Amino acid sequence: MLEQVISNKDRAGILVQALPYIQEFNKKTIVVKYGGNAMLNEELKQAVIEDVILMSCVGIRTVLVHGGGPEIEAMLKKTGKESRFINGLRHTDQETMDIVQMVLCGKVNKDIVALIQKNGGRAIGLCGIDGGIFKALRLKNAEDLGLVGEIDSVDVSIIDPILDSKIIPVISSVAYGIDEDEGKSLNINADIAAAKIAAALGAEKLVLMTDVCGILRDINDENSLIKSVSRRQLDDLKKEGIITKGMIPKTACCEIAIDSGVKKAHIIDGRLPHAILIELFTDEGIATMINRD
Repeated sequence: MLEQVISNKDRAGILVQALPYIQEFNKKTIVVKYGGNAMLNEELKQAVIEDVILMSCVGIRTVLVHGGGPEIEAMLKKTGKESRFINGLRHTDQETMDIVQMVLCGKVNKDIVALIQKNGGRAIGLCGIDGGIFKALRLKNAEDLGLVGEIDSVDVSIIDPILDSKIIPVISSVAYGIDEDEGKSLNINADIAAAKIAAALGAEKLVLMTDVCGILRDINDENSLIKSVSRRQLDDLKKEGIITKGMIPKTACCEIAIDSGVKKAHIIDGRLPHAILIELFTDEGIATMINRD
């Protein structure tokens, strides 16, 4: 297969098209939720890291929030621990929580930090326990989920100075338990964690990386991508049955962010290399952008 040759004029055009966006987002905060296939595929992983480093280099206060479900699953299998899910949520007993904390706050978090620094960026790894970034109550559900938390409060006082120093905070989704779980670690949803961080920081944008290209009018047709939708229209799309299944919790996170003051949220396809830059710095974009009403 022949590679497409890009002329110098085309290269210049791409840079010129990006300029107004770079100027608009300079000194603004953008929170990226990193997950899905982009965390597993080496080419995609490298592209994400390059994207966030470039964002930081052009003056965007960039925060990376991550989960790590596949890595947790792999470690549970290695230790002979059987996974159990209730309504899509991982049942988390103390042994499982120990593994979640070890994998997310340890290996996955530090691997991301190391990769950013290997590629010329500056990053610091944190989890929600550090500085009480996330304090959570145990999630009350019809069935006991164990040490699964629901975020009660967010404290970004240690994140702002890091961003002011042009360092990328890399934050894993483990929270500090309060009330009956005071001092314990609780497993929290990474998408919601990213939305809550974006709200607390007064972010310009929340970017959710997924394994789909965005909200589709026809779930079987990727050409039916809805590129722009208002917060109010999300409710209509749910009633029409267009937003269903796994897209419901994704849009719910965007609603949390938008309703709390974040200007825009983007649901992007992390299977495409450099999807973040294409969505943020081009006129066309490649994802679904959710605006305030």
